[in-house]
Amino acid sequence: LRVDIPRDLWSVQGDTTQLHQVLMNLCINARDAMLGGGILSITAKNVRIDDSPMRTQLDVVSGSYVEIAVTDTGTGIPAAILDRIFEPFFTTKEVGKGTGLGLSTVTGIIKSHSGFIHVNSQLQKGTQFKVFLPATEAALPQVARENSELPWGNNEQILVVDDEAAIREITKTSLEAFGYRVITAQDGIDAIALYAKHKEDISLVLVDMMMPSMDGPTTVRTLQKINPQLKTIAMSGLVSSDKLIAAANIGIQTFLNKPFTAKELLQTLHQVLHS
Repeated sequence: LRVDIPRDLWSVQGDTTQLHQVLMNLCINARDAMLGGGILSITAKNVRIDDSPMRTQLDVVSGSYVEIAVTDTGTGIPAAILDRIFEPFFTTKEVGKGTGLGLSTVTGIIKSHSGFIHVNSQLQKGTQFKVFLPATEAALPQVARENSELPWGNNEQILVVDDEAAIREITKTSLEAFGYRVITAQDGIDAIALYAKHKEDISLVLVDMMMPSMDGPTTVRTLQKINPQLKTIAMSGLVSSDKLIAAANIGIQTFLNKPFTAKELLQTLHQVLHS
């Protein structure tokens, strides 16, 4: 692992949870591409994009950006599918190794921050993802004030169930930073085993609706057989009216639409726990 972050890096304004999720997704994909080991490199630098060929090529707005690059020395991405890797549910991973929402989530987060992402890849030589975020003067006092107004937990234990490792880890980090205890499960079967073991201590289950092996609704119905009063929040990247109705019918209190912000996560959790 090689990290090169200059001290004079410009500031960006954004949601910490979501940007953490971007880095986690890119790093996990890089790791998975290096089955026999390799070098994972994370770098950042200040760049100015003006009316140069670079701006025209990338079709972006001129200005100052922070460029974050995640580079691996793995297997690379075939040219034939390079244009499809950001599509929802498109994946080269085997069944049970992920839902394919990772890069779709990444590009959605970056676009919501008025940024863009660029990828270069060569077979058997590696892949580099470059994330460009608009530079800004950080309003640090305002950020601190907003964080102080977010609802805190009271040491409640939350079970987070998601087959995407990046989402599990960043959700766990976010909740622990605001006074919760967290245990995680990688699928429905794992969640049932953990809940049976810790049911007296778990206050709420946060569960993804689309998982291999056992999906979210089946997981929730099984957990409700153990505890009919179970409080549950569903997570999903694609929320339709049919899914909302189905979720309500099995007793799920509310939905969190991926990607969600730390504020949305904490407010929803507080609302359901104290309803």
